Amino acid sequence: MNKAIGRQRRAAKTRARIAELKALRLSVYRSNNHIYAQVIDGVAAHILASASSVEADMRSSKGGSIEAAAEVGKRIAERAKQKGVEAVAFDRGGFKYHGRVKALAEAAREHGLKF
Repeated sequence: MNKAIGRQRRAAKTRARIAELKALRLSVYRSNNHIYAQVIDGVAAHILASASSVEADMRSSKGGSIEAAAEVGKRIAERAKQKGVEAVAFDRGGFKYHGRVKALAEAAREHGLKF
């Protein structure tokens, strides 16, 4: 088993637990260069809000840094609140809760998203 398969297995376990709760989930994907976040209604298979460091106004300034992850966390929280979402389950996608993933989660919490 290599690193990628291990991460995918961890992600599948987390998503299965969240699916049992029938809760909205804040899904995070971290690539080498960028970070992406989506609020997903798993029951209806519908994306309610999304934010990423690829967006035009962020792309040139911050790239994939911890500061960019914090900005993505802030944006996803604001967009989710506009859609009426207050609480979500955090799906870290099999990534360690550290660095950019942690920065995104903490920024989302600071801006009113509960998980």
